[in-house]
Amino acid sequence: MSTVSGIDQPIRPLTVEPGLIAWGALVALTFACIALQRSAPWLVNFPTVWQVPIAAWINVVSDATVPVIQPLFRSISAFLDVPMRAMQGALAWLPWPIMMVIVSAVSLKSGGARLALFSIISLSYMVVAGYWPQSMNTLSLVLLAVPIAVGLGFALGVLGYRFPSFRPGLLALLDLMQTVPAFAYLIPLLLLFGFGPVVGLIASAIYATPPMVRNTMLGLDRVPSDIRESGLMSGCTRRQQFWQVEVPSALPQILIGFNQTTMAALSMVIVAAIIGGFEDIGWEVLSSMRKAEFGQSILSGLVIALFAILIDRLTLGFAKERPIGPTPIMAWMSWRRLAMIVVVALVAAVSQRHLWPDAWALPSTALRQQVEIVNVSLTGIVRDYAWFFNGARNVVLYSLLLPLRLGIVGAATPALWGFALTPTMIAAYVVLWLALAFLALRSYGWRLAVALCMAGLLLFQGFAGLPWPALVLGFGLLAYRLAGTGLACFAMLGFGFILVSGLSAPLSQSMYLTMLAVILCLMIGGLLGIWAAHSERASKILRPICDGLQTVPQFVFLIPALMFFKVGEFTALIAIMLYAIVPPIRYVEHGLRNVRADVVEAVQQMGATPSQILMQAKFPLALPVIMLGINQTIMAALSMLAIAALVGTRDLGQQVYIALGKADAGLGIVAGLSIAFLAILADRLTQAGARQAGSME
Repeated sequence: MSTVSGIDQPIRPLTVEPGLIAWGALVALTFACIALQRSAPWLVNFPTVWQVPIAAWINVVSDATVPVIQPLFRSISAFLDVPMRAMQGALAWLPWPIMMVIVSAVSLKSGGARLALFSIISLSYMVVAGYWPQSMNTLSLVLLAVPIAVGLGFALGVLGYRFPSFRPGLLALLDLMQTVPAFAYLIPLLLLFGFGPVVGLIASAIYATPPMVRNTMLGLDRVPSDIRESGLMSGCTRRQQFWQVEVPSALPQILIGFNQTTMAALSMVIVAAIIGGFEDIGWEVLSSMRKAEFGQSILSGLVIALFAILIDRLTLGFAKERPIGPTPIMAWMSWRRLAMIVVVALVAAVSQRHLWPDAWALPSTALRQQVEIVNVSLTGIVRDYAWFFNGARNVVLYSLLLPLRLGIVGAATPALWGFALTPTMIAAYVVLWLALAFLALRSYGWRLAVALCMAGLLLFQGFAGLPWPALVLGFGLLAYRLAGTGLACFAMLGFGFILVSGLSAPLSQSMYLTMLAVILCLMIGGLLGIWAAHSERASKILRPICDGLQTVPQFVFLIPALMFFKVGEFTALIAIMLYAIVPPIRYVEHGLRNVRADVVEAVQQMGATPSQILMQAKFPLALPVIMLGINQTIMAALSMLAIAALVGTRDLGQQVYIALGKADAGLGIVAGLSIAFLAILADRLTQAGARQAGSME
């Protein structure tokens, strides 16, 4: 006992949080591995003798099983080829004015006069641009892939709803289907089904199935109990209860799944063109990109963008009820009138084909044939402003990309930065980061201090030189602190699988490129979201831009990036950011706009400034929603890795693309599973972080 002013007071034992001990040990381990890397290089570079030829083993199994089961799948391919060719022939036979009338009538029923006008403008552009036949071939692919995906997704969703014990395995399968890059499962599809349009059809159907499964289960789960009870009290059988009570009640959510399934199928048109080899709009985009014909790339890419926006609005119009009810023109366009218009249009098409076969011919001179002036103009812009584009690329490359990939120790060389690191510089760097960590410890606690220490070590060493024990244990510890033992084991086993498979170098490339893209998207998108949350004009400006970015297929983002910045990691970074920047904008705006008004008013009455209201009231309350936006940003960035591989990255996505070119099923599956692991881990970590943020609210 100690005595202070004559009063005996117990001495409080010094307590240290277990989390601080664990993270402090990780920082010490990382520092020790970096310090010992010269004498023990295996601490940084995973030893090759520890690698296992998993890809080769998969190829052995594939070579043995594919010849046995290939005839069955080739027969399925031949069976699906019949409706594929029939649909292509029917859409090619249908005159383009008749198609415009039918689509306009459906648009009037779905979204009113504005959507009908947009559909006419979009279809007219396809005619004028000279891409009508290719557009109809793409539409035939979507019209066949969507029913297959919807039927399969609905059946699996009902199965997961009826049998809860089946649901965990089904959800795990859906996670894989949605996170494994499409290129990865194209390889086994090619081996089983062969090359041709049907393979693209099957790949599109597989890729588009998960949204329908999830929305079907979600809709059926949310059927109110009183509706179920009313059906039972009415004497419904189990089948009547399902089809006449539960499905109609869940139909709005199921239709949302139909919308997302349709968009997913359309987003696969360029991937399907790689293995389909038939004349559709995806093939036009791909071939023009390969030839560096950026004018044609823009024209054909705009067709896909218009197609995506039009189909999204059509299906969403039927899926969601308007808050103010249907417009007069929508109410006038009843289902009966719509059917009559379609029948009359088809009769007019038959008459025209028999009586006036040369009428309604496509324009002989299309915009695509006159686009050389666009190519010349774009080439001139790139040439005249090469100093700007090259300067911007070099600034980002030398100040962000290289330091993150190689670290300061790798970038600070006479060839790159013009100088080499000296012991004095290294000591000053260490002192600077320790000082920052000490200030963070005093002001904000040990968590930020530990984060700054790890950031300093990562920036010094780079992702390529990060010790693999620190990587595995660091993510395991993070997963344990956020979600418990199960996710921690999953994280360490997943990273162990990638390292043992020999993909440590592509892993570091993927992680640094994804992390940089996510950070930049959160910074830029977060600022835009804050602006939109406090300005109706900004919200109205950003909303159609975000709609366009969300509906445009991923490949289209490569066109402007490749056009201005050529091949390289900076081009991949731009393409990833264009695709991943929408979630932070939308979620930050949504989160800030929906903060409780009484809380904001209470803070205002206390005399807080607008910046204090934003940082100390709105942001903490909106944090769970913002965390979901971070989740979606990471998932979008990871999904672009395989697409970005087309412009010169050397990450896991490039491994998938190399495997596709060589028909190497083993490498494709291993690299695809590695990307899927990163996506699932990021999803689970951010979800756990969102739950913790919600519990602290």
